[in-house]
Amino acid sequence: MLPASSSSTGDPRVARFIRRELAAEPLRVPSLIVTIWGDALAPQGTDYWLSTILRLMAPFRVNERAVRTGMFRLHRGGWVEPRAVGRRSRYRLTAAGADGFERAFHRVYDSPFPPWDGTWEGVIAGMDVGGPAIRKRLRDELAWAGYGRFGAEVFLRPARDDHAAERIAEALGVRANMTAMSAREPSDAGLPGLRERAEQVWTLAALGGEYRRFLARFAGIASLVNHKEVDVEQAFVVRTLLVHAYRRVRLRDPQLPRDVLAGDWPGARAYGVARALYRACRPAADRFVRGALTAEQEPSAAQRVRPPARFVESA
Repeated sequence: MLPASSSSTGDPRVARFIRRELAAEPLRVPSLIVTIWGDALAPQGTDYWLSTILRLMAPFRVNERAVRTGMFRLHRGGWVEPRAVGRRSRYRLTAAGADGFERAFHRVYDSPFPPWDGTWEGVIAGMDVGGPAIRKRLRDELAWAGYGRFGAEVFLRPARDDHAAERIAEALGVRANMTAMSAREPSDAGLPGLRERAEQVWTLAALGGEYRRFLARFAGIASLVNHKEVDVEQAFVVRTLLVHAYRRVRLRDPQLPRDVLAGDWPGARAYGVARALYRACRPAADRFVRGALTAEQEPSAAQRVRPPARFVESA
């Protein structure tokens, strides 16, 4: 993979940032496709020409064979399904893929601190919940939904109104083996509360380190992207690199309420930096995406779903 190109009319400082970012950590092609599809394409529709994907990957100098291999892997993983239209290929999100993008969309772009009334919700998984593979999937799905493992088969999180545990149990066929509960911490307890165990259960120190590394990479670039010499391709590449890096941290974040986190939690500043840089990039980056859709004769944007807002609240 070669470094991203930079337009001769673009800002050379932004071009240096892009080259440095791509040199520091080579991008995995399937993961980059997921980022581009999730950020630039999924909010507008569910199916696209392969040539559209190729055009949006071009600024990263990913060759056609690598893109085709990446799409094949996403197809094999159940995210997309191909369809031949004459000599062209068109890819559509599967139902599972669309659901995955929808859930990830809100985890990445929504404010990181949802309202919380102090209630904890939990599930207890029975010892007969299934074989090792089912138990691992259950733990992974609950962790992705923000549950911490407080005991061998006890999973808790600050309460949310999304019925995640119920959906997970239903999908894995283990509804009869799980018990739901809710709890509040007594104010006069003589033992450490659930808040005091958050650091250990969710390994928050490691997650905080990832947020600090994100800040070190992106905190200084927003002012450059606001400069008038940044062209549409540069804005698109910077926005994609931002989302690619940010989603990798946010999707591992249990997204705990402020009351459970330290006052200097770096996730709050990371959200603010991501929000500011995304907004700085968005107008020019959107023009680049619209140009790609027009060039590849995608259906009119008027026929597509209006994309939901992103980074609409401050942390």
